[in-house]
Amino acid sequence: MKLLQEKLAKYTAPQQAKAAGVYPYFRAISSEQDPEVVINGKKVLMFGSNCYTGLVNDPRIKEAAIEAIKKYGTGCAGSPFLNGTLDLHKKLEARLAEYIGKEDVMIYSTGFEVNLGVVSCLTGRQDYILWDEQDHASIIEGRRLSFSQQLKYKHNDMASLEQQLQQCNPDKVKLIVTDGVFSMEGDVANVPEIVRLAKQYNASVMVDEAHSIGVFGPGGRGTVHHFGLVDDVDLIMGTFSKSFASLGGFIATDKEITNYLRHHSRSYIFTASITPASTAAALKAIDIMIEEPWRQEKLWELTHYALDGFRNMGAEIGHTSTPIIPLYIRDDYKTYFVTRDLLEEGIFVNPVVSPAVAPTDTLIRFSLMATHTKEQVTTALEKIQKVFRKYELIP
Repeated sequence: MKLLQEKLAKYTAPQQAKAAGVYPYFRAISSEQDPEVVINGKKVLMFGSNCYTGLVNDPRIKEAAIEAIKKYGTGCAGSPFLNGTLDLHKKLEARLAEYIGKEDVMIYSTGFEVNLGVVSCLTGRQDYILWDEQDHASIIEGRRLSFSQQLKYKHNDMASLEQQLQQCNPDKVKLIVTDGVFSMEGDVANVPEIVRLAKQYNASVMVDEAHSIGVFGPGGRGTVHHFGLVDDVDLIMGTFSKSFASLGGFIATDKEITNYLRHHSRSYIFTASITPASTAAALKAIDIMIEEPWRQEKLWELTHYALDGFRNMGAEIGHTSTPIIPLYIRDDYKTYFVTRDLLEEGIFVNPVVSPAVAPTDTLIRFSLMATHTKEQVTTALEKIQKVFRKYELIP
C-alpha cells in the first residue's frame, strides 16, 4: 500500500458508524424532493431540505428548464470568461440586479464558488477580512485563500466585532463578511449594527443571503431588504440551490466591484458556466416568489407553529427565529442514533456533528418548506417528542 493510501486508511469513522447501524449520510432518495420523499421504497416526511419556498418540484420551473435545454443544450462547455456566456445568463443577471436592487450581478456555477471566489480576491495583503465565527464553510474557505489579515469575531457579538475593527489600520480596506441567516443555528445576523459599525470604521459589508432569500424581505429578497439596508450593504450574495430550486449562485454589488471580479475571481474564470436548465429555473423562480407571496406567509405560519411546538416539548433550540430549527443533542453518537430512529419513524432530518460544530454543540437540523402542511409538522413534532424522550433529551 502506498503511503497516501496507508495514511487515509486510518480514517475509519464512517465504517464504525455503519457497523453500528447509525451512518446517517448519502441516504438515496428515489422521488422528487417534496415534503414527502421515498427512501428504500418507504415514504418519509422531508424536514431536511433547504428549498424554503417549496419550488423544487414546481411544474412551471421544470418546464422552463426543459425549454432551455431544447434551445441551448445541456451545458456550456466552458467558463463565462471564454465561450460559456449565454444571452440567457445575461438575462438572469439583469433580472437579479433588478430584484436585489444593485447595479450589477455576476452568476457563478455554485453558491460555494461565489464565496470562494469573491472573499478570496477582493482584499490585499495589507487589508482585512472580518468574519463571524459561525460563517458558512464557503466563506471560511474563501478567507483562507486570501492573503489579507483575518480577524474572527464572536458569533453575532457586535462588541467583539468592534474590538476587531479597532485593531485595523484605518487607511486599509476592511471587509466584514457575515451570513444573513446562519445555516445551522437559524439565527439572524445583526445587520443594522454591522452596518453602523462599518460606517463608523469605514469598512465594507458583504452579506450571504443563501438561507434568507425566499424567507425574509419583500418578495423574499433577504435580510438586507428586511432591514431596509440595501444601499448600505456593499455586496449581497445568494444561491440558487435553495429557495430558487436550481443550482448556482450570484453576487450583487456595484459595477466597479463586478468589473474587478470578472477578471480576477478564479472560481468564476476557471469554472464552466451554470447550465441553461439551472439558469432558466432560477429565472422562473424569481417571478413565482414575487407573484405568490402566500409561500412566504405559509412558511412563517409553519415556522411559528413548529417553534412553539418544540419549546412546549422542552427541546433545546437555541436562538433561532427562522425556518431553520436546531435541536441540540450535544453528543455525536446520540445524534446519529436519534437521526436513525427518526428515519425509522418516517421523519428525515439532518444530523450536524463535529467538526461541522463543536462536539458539545451537535444537533439535529430541522427545516421547513412552504409546501409542508400543518398536519405534517404536527406528525413530525409527535415523532420527535417520542424519540427525544427515549434518549432523555426532553422531560
